[in-house]
Amino acid sequence: MPNWVAAGAGTFVVSLIVAYAFLRVRCRGIGPPFGPRARYWAWFIVVATAVVSTGVGLLILAASHNAGAAYAGIVVPGGLRLSRLPPQRDRDMLPRAVSALLTLPFSRLYERMGDDMQDWCDTRLAAASAKPEWIADAATYYHSNVASRLRDARVRADLDRWQASITHKMGVVGLINLGADPARVRAALQTHPSTQNVRKYSDNDLPRLASRLEADALNELNLFLAYVYRLGHHKLLIYPFRPSVEQVRAQRARPMAPDL
Repeated sequence: MPNWVAAGAGTFVVSLIVAYAFLRVRCRGIGPPFGPRARYWAWFIVVATAVVSTGVGLLILAASHNAGAAYAGIVVPGGLRLSRLPPQRDRDMLPRAVSALLTLPFSRLYERMGDDMQDWCDTRLAAASAKPEWIADAATYYHSNVASRLRDARVRADLDRWQASITHKMGVVGLINLGADPARVRAALQTHPSTQNVRKYSDNDLPRLASRLEADALNELNLFLAYVYRLGHHKLLIYPFRPSVEQVRAQRARPMAPDL
């Protein structure tokens, strides 16, 4: 009996470690599975896998009467690495088969991982959008901290394209805010492929054009950040740094002095 307990405990501990590692490998390219919202489902999957692994090991032990055979249950966590992705549509989640029920925790995990990613992006977008000039600076900051560590030329090209587009759009916004004439703004729009479509970017109403360009730049920054997050760079600091953001918020909250 003591051998059974020791074998079961050993199988559980080893399976827990292996399941944790395989779950992280499975989620590579999607995001960290142990984020603030996703970690509950992640730990449920890891612990449940370890429990099933221990149960399989004990069944093998009971059949073979060999304590070492219990460790054969460790192969169970391999399913976290080799199994297919969970269903992507709600209609696929109908409990028509046992396999559909088994994929439910993975679907919930991926949903919560998506929530964690959006929260991460929203925090950085909110900080950058406090002042227009910070949007381009934020794109440059995140780009400089990630691009040099990339080995995939295609991924690097995607980040380069987004960073150049964001910087260009916010440069045109800066010209408009400085009072540039329509001809100069029109010429600036033609210097980059992302703003050469005159039907999309009309210079008849420059303030409206500036708002449209800023919204497009923020949307591209959101895509940029989500891409960076999925690449595994989810520990980047928030730009601009907190003292700058708090200073801007304090200035906005400060009451205006009455006109004399």
